[in-house]
Amino acid sequence: MNWILLTPELTLLLAAALFLVMSCLKPDPQRDYRLAVSMAAVTVAAGIACSTMSGDLFNHVYRVDLFSQVFKTLISIGFFLVIFLCDDFQGVAPSHHGEGYFLLAVCTLSMMMLASAVHLLAIVLALELSSYSLYILVFLRRDGRWGMITGLHYFLVGASASAIMLFGLALIYGVTGAVLVDMLIQRLPAMMDRPLVVTGLLLTLAGFFFKLAVFPFHFWAPEAYQGAPNPVAAFIAAVSKVAAVAILLRMISLAQGNSDLLARGLIAMAVVSMTVGNLAAIAQRDFKRLMAFSSVAHAGYLLLGMLCMTPAGYAAAMFYGAAVLVMKYTCFMVMTRVAEDGGNLQIDELAGLHRRSPLLALALMMALFSLGGIPPTIGFSGKLIIFVAAMQKGYLVLVIIAMTNVVISLYYYLLVLKAAYLDEPTRSLPVINLTIPSRLVAVAMIVLIVGIGFYPTALLDLMQAAVLRLP
Repeated sequence: MNWILLTPELTLLLAAALFLVMSCLKPDPQRDYRLAVSMAAVTVAAGIACSTMSGDLFNHVYRVDLFSQVFKTLISIGFFLVIFLCDDFQGVAPSHHGEGYFLLAVCTLSMMMLASAVHLLAIVLALELSSYSLYILVFLRRDGRWGMITGLHYFLVGASASAIMLFGLALIYGVTGAVLVDMLIQRLPAMMDRPLVVTGLLLTLAGFFFKLAVFPFHFWAPEAYQGAPNPVAAFIAAVSKVAAVAILLRMISLAQGNSDLLARGLIAMAVVSMTVGNLAAIAQRDFKRLMAFSSVAHAGYLLLGMLCMTPAGYAAAMFYGAAVLVMKYTCFMVMTRVAEDGGNLQIDELAGLHRRSPLLALALMMALFSLGGIPPTIGFSGKLIIFVAAMQKGYLVLVIIAMTNVVISLYYYLLVLKAAYLDEPTRSLPVINLTIPSRLVAVAMIVLIVGIGFYPTALLDLMQAAVLRLP
């Protein structure tokens, strides 16, 4: 077996082992943070170095190709960015920092496995490993009230979604007798007119809809975002969504575009997710809860690309998944730097941000403009690409609904900007002093948001090449 194909995964496995050892030693937050940043940087380098490799491993259970490697690179970059935020890991007790890094590494490893798994059991194991890591990460919050209640709610909803998914997999296996994606590709398209097969596929997708926070599997999101430590909330909002897009694309592609019933189910979920997410976000005053309902809405936009069941739609969903990673991370980066003592940030606490830190205020403005689809940003380009793919399939009404939801979302994004730029704080607040690395990351996010918005072609071409590797 060519072990070099597993370089990113083996690097993360080594990182997890080191973090496990560190968690058994005397707590030293600075030592643990330096080790975590170093290993995360090595993981990014390994992901980029292996991005062009391909091959099947473990008797065709694990597939390494451009599709999986693009997602692994995005996941590793997200892992590095979230670890970078952990210099302000104030929501977790210093004695538990080592465990936090260990669980983040394990979760990232399982998400990479999810991108490459092409066996149903391997997919289930990877999904459950990532989910349980996140459950425990939420429990690690120092504020016991938030961590306990939120973690328990998150676990119960996740366990229910997993049970539904397993029932769907049982139906698919019972009808097809296949557990490998390649075999399912050969057998499922001819059976997509059977209600039992479509029901099994929809139930199977439920577990992945939970990761993406698609309605009606979104109920965990507001509480999990609000109750998790701030870097963990950033990980859930940005990085886990990339892994969810990867596995959803692989599973939806099994239908080969041959199921109108599946498409109608996805259309209903997309419309309701967009609408419920945006309308619920309007009433939020906690920044993380607002971002949670925003994620529900953006899950609807992602589904709009996937339900096209065409290479153009899949590439659009991949592009928008990368855009969500950049946009959501930027918002949570600003929140982490502004929030005092790792606590939750209320929107009105952003008052005067443009004077306290002009760079953070600018980064927040560009991220919110991008989430709202204002040109020239990566969010605008991503939405445009998705809408074009949907129009090519004849989903004009669906595109109009999505555009209406985009306009609705501008209201609450502008409310956040109003607080940051126009509102005056009720008390004197100190200037936020950023370190040089923090300034560089903030500038890099702004450049990515605007640069890819101006020139999305290179990233879109990469996504179009990657989806050709789908079954």
